[in-house]
Amino acid sequence: MQTNKIILVFSGLMASGKDTAALYLKAAHRASIYSFSTMLEDALRRFHLEFNRDNLIKMSEIIRGSFGEDIMAKTMAKDVENDPNNLIVVSNARRMADVEYLSKFPNYVLCELFADPKVRYDRIVNRGQRVDDKTKTFEQFMADHQRTTELSILDVVKNATEHIDNNGSLEEFHKKLDALVKKYNYRG
Repeated sequence: MQTNKIILVFSGLMASGKDTAALYLKAAHRASIYSFSTMLEDALRRFHLEFNRDNLIKMSEIIRGSFGEDIMAKTMAKDVENDPNNLIVVSNARRMADVEYLSKFPNYVLCELFADPKVRYDRIVNRGQRVDDKTKTFEQFMADHQRTTELSILDVVKNATEHIDNNGSLEEFHKKLDALVKKYNYRG
């Protein structure tokens, strides 16, 4: 296992900035980025199913239920291990099983990203990443926080070694991400 790789794993509630952080680190620091959602999105597209939160959850439950709670974590760890890049970002750990194998890498860093619910709601509606996002009410958004996929995040972030407040501007967020990379001595 390559020991000079830095593995930054982001966890946080919906619209806390996980994908934004990954895309920024790819652009600014040449990071390779991975997402558990990408695996699920690939399956949904293959079966010509709509890319929405309900279908992502169903697909996740089917895969994990059929092949084991850690199947996606094993796949992710293998992808990370095989990646030749020295800066790896995993953008959305939601379960403790998601980080079980990644945490075995020598330079693994679990990072919590957080922002106030109103800030996150505005982001989710404005970006419209999934077909049901643009029409979501604040009440529906808050109800989504009671889903197992969101509740399990609370357990993951308890184990984070880094905590990044993303209530400010995009520029402020980028500065915090640059500082994180610098803290772990990554040199691209």
